[in-house]
Amino acid sequence: MTKQSIPNEILTLINDDELMMFKELQIIIKELNYKTNLTRLIEGDDYWVSQVYDSIWVFKENTKNNFDNKKFVDIGSGCGFPGFAYAITHPNSEIYLVDSSKKKTNSLREIIKSLNFKNNIYVINDRIENLARQSSFRNNFNIATARAVSNPSTVSEYILPMLKKNGLGILFCGKWTNENNKKLEKTLKVLEGNILEKKSHYLPREKGIRNAIFIEPKAYCPEIYPRGNGKAEKYPLKG
Repeated sequence: MTKQSIPNEILTLINDDELMMFKELQIIIKELNYKTNLTRLIEGDDYWVSQVYDSIWVFKENTKNNFDNKKFVDIGSGCGFPGFAYAITHPNSEIYLVDSSKKKTNSLREIIKSLNFKNNIYVINDRIENLARQSSFRNNFNIATARAVSNPSTVSEYILPMLKKNGLGILFCGKWTNENNKKLEKTLKVLEGNILEKKSHYLPREKGIRNAIFIEPKAYCPEIYPRGNGKAEKYPLKG
């Protein structure tokens, strides 16, 4: 894909070095897709808009927050978005990519070996329910994301236990309604968290609307959360 065919909205958010890394990342993921089905969003606008742009707009256009030099965890990282996108655009941050699929974490490690990241990037093959019980991970991150993992109540139960008291969780959503907001508020009350703000954004090339819900701890999340393997997804908190 030539530079001219990449949406201008992306080119205004990244520099030439970052653009080159994203191009190299696309090539590597394509190669790995022959062995492991990492993602179907790898060609043209599917990659540049639905993967790259959708991962970085929340950081690049939210200028009142400083997202640099942070400890960042991406839960359910899959093929590495938004984790790799954040790493490329925030090279001074420390990155943790978590996924329960060994095939996917093996692929993530291959990508890290092939690309010249400036960050320290760690790949962890485990369930978030297990990591959140470990003192070296719980309440230890400035930023936590989960882009393609279940519903907002479930995602919040995964994210909040990982955050420091002044940390920030980001939930990526499509459509968002007042009813969604009310349900999430009830869940966060149980988890000792708050909705900080919601940002809506239309993706380029008619890829639809995206909402980013920013959540924060108001106190440390109760130790019983997240519940045991799969329970947060099977039985979302209702407040």
